[in-house]
Amino acid sequence: MQTQQPQIAPADGALARPCPACGRTTAHAFCFRVNGCDILQCTECGLGRTETPAFDPAAYYTEEYFSGRRADGYADYLGAEPVLRREFARSVDFIRRYRSAGKLLELGCAYGFFLKEAARYFDVAGIELAPDAAAHAQHAGLNVLHGPADAANFQRIGPVDVIVLFDVLEHLPQPREILALCRDHLNPGGIIVITTGDFGSPAARLTGARWRLMTPPQHLWFFTQASMQRLSAALGLALAHVDHPWKIVPASLIVFQLRRILGLRGARTTTASRIGVPVNLFDAMRVVLRKPG
Repeated sequence: MQTQQPQIAPADGALARPCPACGRTTAHAFCFRVNGCDILQCTECGLGRTETPAFDPAAYYTEEYFSGRRADGYADYLGAEPVLRREFARSVDFIRRYRSAGKLLELGCAYGFFLKEAARYFDVAGIELAPDAAAHAQHAGLNVLHGPADAANFQRIGPVDVIVLFDVLEHLPQPREILALCRDHLNPGGIIVITTGDFGSPAARLTGARWRLMTPPQHLWFFTQASMQRLSAALGLALAHVDHPWKIVPASLIVFQLRRILGLRGARTTTASRIGVPVNLFDAMRVVLRKPG
């Protein structure tokens, strides 16, 4: 698949936009245009935003997104299950430093691979928007709801001790409201674990419009450490941890992203999906937020 090449355009002054992290309208600077979308950045906290007239997540996150048929999706999510679960097992070990047991909810749980690993220690549940992925997880015996991460589905799950959003928050149209829902459904002392790109990282600043995570319209937000700090504080959540961890990723995903960045077409490589490669460009952050109590 081939994506539209990024276009850098001159900025004509700051633009006023509501900033979810600051909680009010702030000045935003124009950064660049990618895939027909303007990328703006809050001049106070650094949060980046995608300007897109119409984006329907339910129509976008389908089986095609997970099977290499969208340039900004996954190369072969199902085929990479062994590699993904190896990485998710490491994530479970990390989470257990903060909560060793209890009820865990994953938002955007895809095919349920993380939940399978977490189920060794936690009572797990998930919410997934993509119908094929949710059905796959349900067929595996997991407690997964199909639909959006909204108040109704949160209510169906009930209070939890851990909420996980792995590479999900940047996709959600209203991140502040979602984190407020998470906070409200956490038991006292519970945690939210988030992974997302770091728009303030050296790699993001150096590559700009060609940053590997600059994939609008599916990425609607580009967080910085400062914006995450401001957002969590506004919601009454303590920022307990921030780091940029190494990850084991399928080799097929690395090839897939390189082809997208270079504008090349390429078929899915099944063998590469089963090969795990340790990677760290220090441009993706892991955040732990804790609810008081």
